[in-house]
Amino acid sequence: MSDWPDGRSDRQRGGGRGGYGRGSASARPEGARVMPHVQRPVPQQQPSYDDGYDDLHRQEPSRQQGYDSGYNTGQVYGQHGRAGGNGGGDDFGPPSGRPARTPNWRKRIKWTAITLVTVLVVTSVATYFWADSKLHRDVDLSKVIDRPEAGDGTNYLIVGTDSREGMSAAEKKELHTGSAEGKRTDTMMLLHVGDNGDTLVSLPRDSNVTIPTFKGAESGKTYQGTGRQVKLNAAYAEDGPELLVRTVEANTGLHIDHYAEIGFGGFASIVDAVGGVEMNLKQGFKDKWSGADFKAGKQTLDGQQALAFVRTRHAFATSDLQRTKNQQAFLAALAHKVASPTTVMNPFKLYPTLGAGLDSLVVDKDMSLWDLGSMFLAMKSVSGGDGKSMNMPTAGSVGGNLLWDKTKVKQLVEQFNNDEKVTVTSS
Repeated sequence: MSDWPDGRSDRQRGGGRGGYGRGSASARPEGARVMPHVQRPVPQQQPSYDDGYDDLHRQEPSRQQGYDSGYNTGQVYGQHGRAGGNGGGDDFGPPSGRPARTPNWRKRIKWTAITLVTVLVVTSVATYFWADSKLHRDVDLSKVIDRPEAGDGTNYLIVGTDSREGMSAAEKKELHTGSAEGKRTDTMMLLHVGDNGDTLVSLPRDSNVTIPTFKGAESGKTYQGTGRQVKLNAAYAEDGPELLVRTVEANTGLHIDHYAEIGFGGFASIVDAVGGVEMNLKQGFKDKWSGADFKAGKQTLDGQQALAFVRTRHAFATSDLQRTKNQQAFLAALAHKVASPTTVMNPFKLYPTLGAGLDSLVVDKDMSLWDLGSMFLAMKSVSGGDGKSMNMPTAGSVGGNLLWDKTKVKQLVEQFNNDEKVTVTSS
């Protein structure tokens, strides 16, 4: 028993080396100094013995749970901060958790396709409105009076004129157009577009026709017909496209749905824009009036040569009829070239061709781009053998003018109106 007033032994008072734990270098344990309330009183009736074990627990509370090297919990070096072996990687071990994301190709393809379609639609719409705004809708077919009833299919009157509008003196000389004022019809064709084949019919400009009663396009006055017989191209010279349409309808009984006209300069520009048109000529010919100088065989005609080809008449015995055949062959070949994928899919050819054509075309007020496209596709089908080309059937002449075969013309018109396959042939 101790004589100390507080009942502590001399070891507890720090009187010996081993008083506060084995190997303790402190006079008093840190826990006893800082937290004296942790000290438990020793009963007076029992001897006090302290080997430092309790003080060691008080001095190092963290060791009360025992030492864990990490092997009991499955933790090893380099796996700090993991819970149950899962979690993020560290500086030593390989990364764990979700795998790296791979590119979503399906989504990329989807948005690429959407972008391409959007660009295509926007470009197409912009091109449509640009082209539509360039059409010269100057012909008013509502001024044409006493018109025949419309039949099935669509009928176009296609006209080439000798207009020199907008051409310089050098261009007139180069193209051998002369310098005559005004404009006259140099080419006239009927194109029927239907479900049973497309048909292109050339109307010789020397055709003998009767000028009917008509209303003046500019004056608005009504001019009574007197039975006057003239060449077909005189109708255009007298009162323009409206009287030409009226004369063709009155002499055939066929309703004209649309009108399209192009001049010398515009025609040559289209041919040059499309890169020329290949023709296979059965025989060569020359004509000083048109500037034609061709050899037989395959050759690509530029704008100047093409204009000379379709205008030549003095080199042939049957001048006007042979010329209309040349015009049909060339226009069909031109339409085929314009509508071909090499032109349509190439913007460097398509836009110059459209620009040259639309700048020089004169059409009726109701002509749409769809109608114009239908016209060119029909001419392409004629050149490809899916349609038919012919001259208006004739039966002799009078005073140098060609007379139409009335029986065959009536049959041809009936087949057009009923949209039947054309069986009528030229004379």
